[in-house]
Amino acid sequence: MTPSRAFPTFSTPSGVLPDDAPHWNRQRPSQMPSNRYRDVYSRVAVPLETPTWPSARLTQAPLWVPVDLRDGNQALAEPMDPSRKRRFFELMVAMGYKEIEVGYPSASRTDYDFVRLLAETDLAPADVTIVVFTPARRELIERTVESVRGIRNPVVIHMYTATAPTWRDVVLGQDREGLIALILAGGEDVLRFAGDLDNVRFEFSPEVFTLTEPDFVLDVCGAMTTLWDATPERPVILNLPATVEVATPNVYADQIEYMHRNLGRRDGVILSVHPHNDRGTGVACAELAVLAGAQRVEGCLFGNGERTGNVDLVTLALNLHAQGVDPMIDFSDIDEIRRTVAHCNGIDIHVRHPYAGDLVHTAFSGTHQDAIRKGFAEHRARAAREGRAERDIEWRVPYLPIDPADIGRSYDAVIRVNSQSGKGGIAYLLEDAYGIELPRRLQIDLARHVQQRTEQTGREVSAAEVWAIFDAAYLASTSPTTLRAEAEVAGGCTTITLHADGVETRTRHDGVGPVEALGTALAGIGLPVEVLSLHQTSIGSGAGSEALTLIEYRDGVRSGWAAGRDRSVLTATLHAVRNAAERSATAPRGERA
Repeated sequence: MTPSRAFPTFSTPSGVLPDDAPHWNRQRPSQMPSNRYRDVYSRVAVPLETPTWPSARLTQAPLWVPVDLRDGNQALAEPMDPSRKRRFFELMVAMGYKEIEVGYPSASRTDYDFVRLLAETDLAPADVTIVVFTPARRELIERTVESVRGIRNPVVIHMYTATAPTWRDVVLGQDREGLIALILAGGEDVLRFAGDLDNVRFEFSPEVFTLTEPDFVLDVCGAMTTLWDATPERPVILNLPATVEVATPNVYADQIEYMHRNLGRRDGVILSVHPHNDRGTGVACAELAVLAGAQRVEGCLFGNGERTGNVDLVTLALNLHAQGVDPMIDFSDIDEIRRTVAHCNGIDIHVRHPYAGDLVHTAFSGTHQDAIRKGFAEHRARAAREGRAERDIEWRVPYLPIDPADIGRSYDAVIRVNSQSGKGGIAYLLEDAYGIELPRRLQIDLARHVQQRTEQTGREVSAAEVWAIFDAAYLASTSPTTLRAEAEVAGGCTTITLHADGVETRTRHDGVGPVEALGTALAGIGLPVEVLSLHQTSIGSGAGSEALTLIEYRDGVRSGWAAGRDRSVLTATLHAVRNAAERSATAPRGERA
């Protein structure tokens, strides 16, 4: 390996090219010790039967179960205090979650007290199921059951034990038979302490399911559903966690479908998944698992959790929304959700986090901006044609998977302008903030001025700054002289009065309009200008709006743009032609505007 000069801690791969490498792939073997690791197929038997999940479709939301108050809380450097836990719980209830894992009551006094708070108040609506978590140890199960006594809501007692070979050997010191006995003993303790509580159901997680032998998982789960007498009327939750994500999402889906097909008492089982995100594919694992038969998904809002986190329930739900499937959860104020979660966790949400980040609906690239601007224009026009509200028609704006308004975002930050931006984004800012519609050729010309500014400063520009650049380039006077123009139109005759440095010139022009008449008058005082095109728009809307006239002009070989503004359309047009004459007179010879 060759040490890098710029980065001496790196050894740039320089081994012999593989024999089967195509000519266009020059990557060389690295020094990474990848031989220390085994692929998932050599660590656990992965069912090889033909899966059906690839042909399935996501058509409805699974039961979402946020575990932020337990799993997510355990992963915080500073676990939530009671006030933050309560605030988080209230947020999840307001959003519509109907099953919430609220804590690990045998692990801390704070968790125990929070469960008791739910028992002694009406903080939890009657249709919200409360989930509590416990390992398979008698004294911890007993304390967990104590915490939920008196809760009127439906309750799930969630018991877990690691089942994978490495955990059996290294952590628990049990063989398969010994571990089944340990798990059944825990299940019997759950029945002993909570079997008399009619509002309580049971959940079991074979932790590290993804690395556990499929036949062993079936044996353990079958023993638990038999012990707990799983029925459709009182179903048992079997939660199959990717405690450590170890394979591509399709492997997890195969494992879930294998369980879905082969579990006993399937109609008395709610098949649940709990994906982590070690490989960065937690969302994909959850989606494919639902295709494979999972009915319930445990995760965290924005994906907090140990290591790289739990699966992100916000992204999962809004992915469904973007496919036309009701997520059954309210995300209409994503910024309030984000603020609350960040406050409770003490962890900021990344600006590029799907759907919720500050920049995920923002385009800086010129090509993206142009497509988005045209998409918005088409959307508005289609709504007007159909006589329907913009919010009610199909969304098909390029580069925006969902309408930002669905989740409470305004359009203000959809397009932001920096040195990478183009005419479309710049035009969008003026149209969105000021109602100004620019012709295409003026968009190109203005983009040149804005580009100069952004390259000089190295930062983005706001709509107000774009307007200031526009004003300086096209509206502000460029002449050291004082030039004013007035027009009177009567009986087919236009009278132009020019004031230039205190000298008044008055001319009459028969059979022509004010623009042509003013051009002739200006030529008469040595300021010739040829108007190539004229565009009318407005600044703002309603009674307080001003007219804005946009002029494309030519003086010999030079062409350029000028603008004029006034409450009167005629006066705005006169100002635009006058500004064009001034710019033509003051432009350096040989310069093309």
